[in-house]
Amino acid sequence: MASNTHGAETAANSQAHLQPGPLLNELGELACAGYATQPVLAYERAAIAAPSWRIKEWDYYLVGDDEFAVAFTVSDLGYLSLASVSLMDFTRGTFITKSTMGAFPMGRLRLPEKSSFGVTQFADKKAQISFEVAGGMRLLSATFEDFADGQPMQVEVVLSNEPRDSMVIATPWADDSRAFYYNQKIVGMDAIGGFTLGGLRHDFHEGTSFGLLDWGRGVWTYDNIWFWGIAQGMQQGRRFAMNLGYGFGDTSAASENMVFVDGVAHKLGRVDFGIPVANPSADRMGERFDLMRPWHVTDDEGRLDLVFTPQIDRCDMTDLKLIVTDQHQVFGIFDGHVVLDDGTRFEVSGLRGAAEVVHNRY
Repeated sequence: MASNTHGAETAANSQAHLQPGPLLNELGELACAGYATQPVLAYERAAIAAPSWRIKEWDYYLVGDDEFAVAFTVSDLGYLSLASVSLMDFTRGTFITKSTMGAFPMGRLRLPEKSSFGVTQFADKKAQISFEVAGGMRLLSATFEDFADGQPMQVEVVLSNEPRDSMVIATPWADDSRAFYYNQKIVGMDAIGGFTLGGLRHDFHEGTSFGLLDWGRGVWTYDNIWFWGIAQGMQQGRRFAMNLGYGFGDTSAASENMVFVDGVAHKLGRVDFGIPVANPSADRMGERFDLMRPWHVTDDEGRLDLVFTPQIDRCDMTDLKLIVTDQHQVFGIFDGHVVLDDGTRFEVSGLRGAAEVVHNRY
């Protein structure tokens, strides 16, 4: 049953379609709110009215198969830059995350204003990360010098076969007219390449390995909790992917919930991750929720019914007093079904994915 304790969305299920145009108006406010399957709004950093230390831009990629997953992040959070690489080992049920931070980048990383082309780069003494996008291909490369036991982690991956549809959403905040979130999630791209770590070499192969992009630009309010779930793989001989999320900003105009079959989007309404609650009054997410028990993921229209069985909790806690981030990205398996836009019941079995609970103050 949907419950506010679980963080369920409760706004009316209105779904506004975005139309092509500028993202922001002449006052630096979000011109319109809603969703699309392509990035039809034009983002321009120079059009933002808020101070540069409040602007947040990031590119996040996740690539994996049934044995391993690698996550890359390059972000300019205004008063903090963050670059990280994570390795999830599903056979052993372990993870390693290494990050490097810098002070007050405020646009110096020059992250691209479009997700469809450009170069994102980060380099310091600890890590070198590059995302190059051109010609329908995405070349991801990373080196983290001291990743595990003094050994470097090196990754080279190419993503291709981008699906026809993606999830795009423009979200305002009710309590700040100059706060906004513009986000595209491209889920279910083909991945080839691999990584090395010490004596370990693992290759990602086309047909069994998939990658996704979480591309975000915006100005946020200070204190936010969000829920996000993704999955990608082959189901019933078809390419299947999904993006589920809520809790971030004012989503009354549209939710970001979609599933994709062979690259075609099917729009869902509001969702509830159904996370077992341990202590509803706890401030930290790992204490509030019993994250390693099965989650029951449902929607408000009776179209989505999934059980998420957790395997790895990739957790990260940073507390710098004014800057606090409490992250739990839980990797596991989805089983159940979803009803597509034409009424077809699509069965999901053993689909690998992740679902996260994040509380940020920054």
